[in-house]
Amino acid sequence: MPELPAPDYPEDVRIRLEADAREIIARYPDSRSALLPMLHLVQSEEGHVTRTGMRFCAEMLDLTTAEVTAVATFYTMYRRRPSGDYQVGVCTNTLCAVMGGDAIFEDLQQHLGVGNNGTTPDGKVTLEHIECNAACDFAPVVMVNWEFFDNMTPASARRLVDDLIEGRPVTPTRGAPLCTFKETARILAGFPDERPGAVEAGGSAGPASLAGLRLAKGQPLGPRVVHPRDAAGQGGEPSHGASFGDGPRTGPSPASHSSSHDAPSTTSASDPAHPAGPVAGSAGSAAEEEGE
Repeated sequence: MPELPAPDYPEDVRIRLEADAREIIARYPDSRSALLPMLHLVQSEEGHVTRTGMRFCAEMLDLTTAEVTAVATFYTMYRRRPSGDYQVGVCTNTLCAVMGGDAIFEDLQQHLGVGNNGTTPDGKVTLEHIECNAACDFAPVVMVNWEFFDNMTPASARRLVDDLIEGRPVTPTRGAPLCTFKETARILAGFPDERPGAVEAGGSAGPASLAGLRLAKGQPLGPRVVHPRDAAGQGGEPSHGASFGDGPRTGPSPASHSSSHDAPSTTSASDPAHPAGPVAGSAGSAAEEEGE
């Protein structure tokens, strides 16, 4: 049986969304250019992009529903089914995975009892693995509604989702304070974040991100951003300052900045049985060593 046309929004919702849509469309010389923020707008209404939302976008922009669906299914930031108030994304791309992202994602699946793109029964948290978010210098990274939580471990990730579920305040490592996924979607649609101090809290790149820029400008780097993997940096939890749920955290000093030494996976530096030595300088020297 062919699928019936999507139902329309209730009249009061339609009137409100039309006013917002006209404001979005007015920003662009060509109305179809407004499709991406329009999809965020309808996502802010129901928490995901519904068939009704895609029909609304098509009608407002004089597009076919096929054209709207093609865009909505291409970009992963548009949810296609109901999801939680907090989208918890664990980066499992190369560097984050090597540094412990795979272990974090597996641990959270077991802790929450959900699979990829699964939502907890209370509707609070949706868990998903995500691709690179350009924060490799703080790997492994977890994002909640697209806000950064850097240098995570399985233990700190479990504490994070427990705080979200229990409604305790959670402060991102950097960026604006958290809000719900619907509120985030409205901000991404281009409407101002009206929470007091939210815009000013956006912050900037961390010291590890700026090291290359400082070198390019010929500026001294100063203290090490990441200390070597010595006995002081192995094991234990990252030194984030206050833990999740304890309010704003103070940033770690450069000497104790948590980074790769917090990776839960075994590394050559932390596994004496498999040390990583220098590569032989030539094939000849390798052969001589083998002959000995």
